[in-house]
Amino acid sequence: MDSEQDRNVGEGSKAEARGHSRFYRPTGIFGGLSGKLLMLTVVFILLAEVLIFVPSVANMRLRWLEDRLNTAAAAAIVIDGLQPVELPRALQKETLMATGTRAIVLRKDGTSRLLATAEMPASVDEQYDLSDVSLPTAMRDALDTLLFGGNRIIRVFGPVGGDTGTGIEVVLKDTRLRSAMLAYSGSVLFVSILISLFTATLIFFAINRMMIRPIRRLTDSMQTYSDDPEDPGRVLVPDGGRDELAVAGRHLASMQSQLQKTLKQQKNLAALGLAVSKINHDMRNILSAAQLMSDRLVDVDDPMVKRFAPKLLRTIDRAVGYTTEVLSFGQTSESAPRRRRVHLLELIDEVRDILAIDPDSGIEFVVQMSPDLEVDADSEQLFRIIHNLCRNAHQALVAFAETSPDSIRRITVSARRIGSVVSITVDDTGPGMPQKARENLFTAFRGSARSGGTGLGLAIARELVLAHGGTIALVEKPAAGTQFRIEIPDRPVSLDDYRSRSFHEN
Repeated sequence: MDSEQDRNVGEGSKAEARGHSRFYRPTGIFGGLSGKLLMLTVVFILLAEVLIFVPSVANMRLRWLEDRLNTAAAAAIVIDGLQPVELPRALQKETLMATGTRAIVLRKDGTSRLLATAEMPASVDEQYDLSDVSLPTAMRDALDTLLFGGNRIIRVFGPVGGDTGTGIEVVLKDTRLRSAMLAYSGSVLFVSILISLFTATLIFFAINRMMIRPIRRLTDSMQTYSDDPEDPGRVLVPDGGRDELAVAGRHLASMQSQLQKTLKQQKNLAALGLAVSKINHDMRNILSAAQLMSDRLVDVDDPMVKRFAPKLLRTIDRAVGYTTEVLSFGQTSESAPRRRRVHLLELIDEVRDILAIDPDSGIEFVVQMSPDLEVDADSEQLFRIIHNLCRNAHQALVAFAETSPDSIRRITVSARRIGSVVSITVDDTGPGMPQKARENLFTAFRGSARSGGTGLGLAIARELVLAHGGTIALVEKPAAGTQFRIEIPDRPVSLDDYRSRSFHEN
C-alpha cells in the first residue's frame, strides 16, 4: 500500500512537473526571448535615428534657406547692374515669384537698397542670420519651424558668397520651408524604418544562432530532464565550445549527472531504511526474548556467570534501546538526550569491555582521566559516541597490524574538565584517515576510512554530540594516527535551581 501510494505521489509530481514545463514554454516568436530581442533592436535603432534626425533636419533647413539667399543674390546682382534704371513693377513680381520671397534687399558698402518688393507685411515674426549659426541654435530653430511654423513671416539675411561687405536680405513666408522639412522628415523616417528592420533582422539571425538556440537547448534539456530525472538518456550532451553558454551546458550536464546519482542513492537509502525497519522489528522481538532468558542467569551460582551476567544484561538492554531508536534516526532526528551526571571512567570501562580487545592482538587500551570526572550528558548516547570512535580506531589498528606488524598499536581515551566544558579525546596510533575520508568527514556512506565501511558511526556520533550542544572535530597531529576531540558543555543552571541547590548544601 505504501509503495503504491509513493508511486502515485511520484507520478503526480512528474505530471505536475510536465504541467509546469508546458506552462513556461514560450508561445510564439514574439513571446520568446528572440522576439523581444527583435523588437528591442528596432526600438533602439529608431531612438538612435531620432538623435541623428534633429541635426540632419536642422542642416537641411539651413541649406534650404541658403539656396533662397543665393537665388535672391543672383537676381539682386542683375538688378543692381541696371542702375539708375528702376526695375518695372511687373518684373519685380516675377523676380519675387521666382525666388519665393516677398522682398529682396541688397546691403552694399554700408547701405541697404530695396530691389524688389510686393505687399510688405506689417511685421516680421522671426528673423535669422545665416552668417554665423551654431549647431544648437540651428537645431532649436528647426524644431521651432516644424512644430509652430507654416504661416509665419520670416526675415533671413546673410553674406553674398565670401564677401562679407555685401549681403542679401529676403522676407518670405515659411510655408514652403515647413513643407519641405516635413517631406524630408518623412523620407528620413522611411529610410530609418528600413535600416532598423534590416539591421534588426541581421542581429536577430546572428544572435538567434549564437545565443537563443543554445539557450533554448538548455531550457529544453531542463524541461525534458524534469519529466524523468532518473532516465540517463535525458542528460544533456554538452557542446565542445569554449564560450559562456558552452561552459554553462557542461555545468548543467554535470549537475544533471550528479543529481541522478544522488536520486539513485536516495532511492537505495529509502529501500535500505524500509529493510532496516523490518529487520529492526524482528530483531527487537528476538532481543526481548534473549533479555528474558538472560534474566535467569542472575540466579546461577557460577562465579564466572555472576561476573559476566550484569554486563551481558546491560549489553542486551542497550541493544534493545538501539533498536527502538533506529526509527528516530530514519526520521533524520535522534531522541532528545536525557542528561544527568555520568561518571565518565565507568562508561569508558564499559566501552573497553564491549570492544573485547584480544590480548594477543598487541593493541593497548589506555585511559587517562581523573576517576571522579563527571560529565553532564545522556549516558547511553555518550556511550554510543565514544564506542563508535573507539571501534573505528580498533578496526583501523587491526588492519594496520597486517601491513605493519612491528608498529605500536594503542588506543588512548583521555578527558579533562575546563570550567563548565568536558573535553574528551580518542586517539590512536594507526595509519590515519585517508584524504577522501577527510573530505567527506561525518557524511554517512561517504566518510568511511576503510573499504566496505558505511561512515555511519561518525555521522551518528556527530549528531549526538550536536544534540548535547557540543562539538566534535578531527584534530591534526604531527605523528601518524587519528585523533578526535569531543567537547560537551554542562547544561546552564537557572537561578532558582542554583539557589535551591545552595540552600540544601548549606
